[in-house]
Formats: sequence, C-alpha cells, structure tokens
Amino acid sequence: MRHFFYLSVFYIFTFSSFNSNVAAQQTKANVVIIYTDDLGYGDISCYRAKKVHTPNIDRIASNGLLFTNAHATSATCTPSRYSLLTGQYAWRKKGTGIAPGDAALLINPDHPNLASVFKQAGYETGVIGKWHLGLGEQGTGPDWNGEIKPGPIELGFNTSFILPATVDRVPCVYVDGHRVANLDPADPIQVNYKNPVGNWPTGADHPELLKLKPSHQHDQTIVNGVSRIGYMTGGKSALWVDEEISTVITNKAVEFIETNKHKPFFLYFATHNIHVPRVVNKRFAGKSTMGARGDAILELDWTTGEILKTLDRLKLTDHTLIIFTSDNGPVLDDGYQDQAVQKLNGHKPAGPLRGGKYSAFDGGTRIPLIVSWPGHVTKGVSNAPVSQIDFLASFAVFTGNPLQNNANLDSKNAIDVLLGKNTTGRDHIIEQALNNRLSIIANDWKYIEPGNGPPINKEVNIELGNDPKPQLYYLKNDISEKHNLADSNPEKLNELKSLLQNMKNH
Repeated sequence: MRHFFYLSVFYIFTFSSFNSNVAAQQTKANVVIIYTDDLGYGDISCYRAKKVHTPNIDRIASNGLLFTNAHATSATCTPSRYSLLTGQYAWRKKGTGIAPGDAALLINPDHPNLASVFKQAGYETGVIGKWHLGLGEQGTGPDWNGEIKPGPIELGFNTSFILPATVDRVPCVYVDGHRVANLDPADPIQVNYKNPVGNWPTGADHPELLKLKPSHQHDQTIVNGVSRIGYMTGGKSALWVDEEISTVITNKAVEFIETNKHKPFFLYFATHNIHVPRVVNKRFAGKSTMGARGDAILELDWTTGEILKTLDRLKLTDHTLIIFTSDNGPVLDDGYQDQAVQKLNGHKPAGPLRGGKYSAFDGGTRIPLIVSWPGHVTKGVSNAPVSQIDFLASFAVFTGNPLQNNANLDSKNAIDVLLGKNTTGRDHIIEQALNNRLSIIANDWKYIEPGNGPPINKEVNIELGNDPKPQLYYLKNDISEKHNLADSNPEKLNELKSLLQNMKNH
C-alpha cells in the first residue's frame, strides 16, 4: 500500500538500456505530476474505496502502475512539498514545518529542484495550484502589493499560478507570476498572523456571517463566508471564490498544456482538494454519500479527468508520463463543521492503515501513487517501497543530467522502480510526523523513535504515534501497526535505531 509519487519514473530509464533514438525520444516526453492534498490510502476506488467512485483516477491506474508501498516524506503538507521538490528531507532544515501564509520562500534558488532540473533539460515548466512553500525574501516575506519574489519563477518555473498557502489561510488570492492576480492598487492587501488588521469581520466575532462554521482554530478573518487562519484586509477584487477554485486552476493547467503542446513540458499541478475548507462547485455539492469530503473527492476526480481529456484531445497521452499522488494521509474534521465524520458512511480514508495526517503511523505518510506512460510503464501493481524524496534524482537521470554527488541531497535515482522495471525499491524509507518525530522502515520492519506528546490529537481524532517507549512493527504481517514488537526483538530494534541515527547524522 505504498504509492510513491514518482515522477522520476518517467525519465529515469537508464540510457544504457536503450538505443540513442529511444533515449532521445524519452527525454522529450512530457511529465505531469498531479499532487493532491490530504488524500488517503483508502480514499479512491482503485485503492479499494467502496463508498466513492473515482473513474478518472482509476483510468490512470488501469493504464499504468499502482504502488501499494509509496510514501510521502512527511505527514503534513509543507515538509512533504519541500522534500518532493528539493530532494532533501525537510527535517534537516529549520523552519520547514507547516508554513503560515506570509512565510518567506523556504527553498534556496541556488540549489537544484525539480523545476530547475527540467528547465535545464529544455522543458517548459509550470506550477499551478497550491504552493505553501513561502514567497519573498527571508526576513520580509511577500510584498502582496508589489513584486512577489523570489518564488516559483526564481526556482525555475516558467509559468506560475498559485494559491500562496492553503485554502484555510489568508491571503485568499491567486498569485500569477510575481503579482497578485486582479489586484486593485487602490485597495492594498494587509496580512497578519498575530494581530487583526483592518475591520473585516472574523468568525469568532460574527458567526452569523458564516456559511461554514469552524470546529477549532479557523475563526479569524471571514472570506467568502468562511473564516480562516490569519487576518487580512483589502484586495477585494483579487479574492478567490472557494466554489470556483477547482475550475480556475484546472483551466490554467489545461491552458498550460495547450500553450506548450509542441514543446516538452513539465507540469506540477498541485490541487487544493481535498483540504479544508471543503467548499465545492455546485456541480459536485451533495453528489456523494459522504458529505462535503466525499463531494471534494468527486471534484478532485473531475479535475484529474480534465487533464486526461486535454492530453487525449491534443494527442499527447502516449507521450506524457503522469504521476498521481498525495502530500500526506487523510483527515476528517480538520477545522470546520462539514460533517465529514458524521457522513463517513463506513468509508475508511486510510484503508487498513493506522493513524492519518499528522501521525507517525503509516496512515500519515503511506499514500496513493500511480504512474502511467503508455508503452513505457509496466501495467499492474507494484509492492516496491518508494519515496517522494527520490523524484529529484530520478528526473535528473530521466532528463539526461544526473545530479552530482551532493551531501545535501537525500534523493536517489529510482526511475526503474517508477517505470515498473525494478520491483526491489528503496532499502529504507524515513517518515516525519507533525512533531518532527521520525520513523524508519527497512525490509518491512518499522521503528518509531520514542518521545513525549499526546497519543491522540483530540481536535482531529487521529492517533499521533507518540510514545515514551520505542515502537517496532513488522508491517508485512501487521500493516495496521497494532503489535509493538520492541521488547521481543531488541536486535532488530537496535539495528533500525542505528540506521535512523546514521541518516540523521548524514
């Protein structure tokens, strides 16, 4: 059940395995990564979900390779996205936890990242959708009313149309290139994550103005009838409408593909679904049996389908490698009263896994990963252990520019695994929980380092995996991590403990 978001699968065919003509063709193949938000291992029908049907996502699986042992690097969004793009574990760098909406750019433009690797290889590069990796200079952050840089463009993306952070955080605007889209200079934006600014109402003071009420935390500035985390005022002409976000960013993704149909392109399409607040387009409202969260899954599937239809229409399907994956595991009530818990209807968002978003258990980081490239990816199911940390090195090889040995990179070439040519996979996988507690998996054994903290996050009702004692699980027989074998297997415990410590020191 490990699905790794392995874009590298695309291009990491080692060139020695192919004649020069085939290798040349592969380096020109397009790459599309569809990176979803908070989608769990059991949330889509190709991963055995029964209460919701996702035909477009299932189509990618039927034409490609579905991974059962794929992992994001972290159980939360910012560190997973950081690691995916940079090839470096986020826990190695201070300040890469869940970023506020006014954070400075977290990624160093001088270091290699996915965008720079593809751009160097002659690709048109685009990022559309959720960013949540900070913008602007260290010490100042973004200038919402002027040029917002550095950001994705400075990292190597030719096209950038993003939501700065997440949909539950201010500012609730799109950033197109270096500027807030549709901003009226006469109505400047102010953002503050500590103190109120302006006179816009908050959810705490004016609950009567809300169309979606918070369950915890999300009770600050109200935008579009939804209270958010953080305070903002100004920029009324630039504000997004939650119900239209999927349509807006999907249209932008389609436009990017159409514009670059005659060139090799790399598209990092980071959807906002199924993150809270789950306010979907009217086309999907009430269409599932699971309330707003189920409706958001249907909207996500539609978004995916629009990308597939565009590739078909432009006759690019056979020449495009698609990766579909998630940034971390699932969560139900993550701040709003949208009945995600009450209308679960027997659905298991994490499938058989324990925990979910924020957790050290596998429900936090083992995620869907599907790779498709007709004629190049072996169809079927792969149990190979894979990690999103390896995207960078894999795509560097795939595009013909392998990264030089770099002590700052944790990424390794895994293209053959992503393509289904190798079923061995990674010899170890490291996972990061919300509190920076680390776990390591090797040969189906998993060690969770000990530490203090509550065993359950009561706000979201998810087991966090915190325990003052070390934990050891044999996932091959105990995928739900119910039987702690630390006391009965001290040698294996010490082996994994030492391996993790060595990686920390690396």
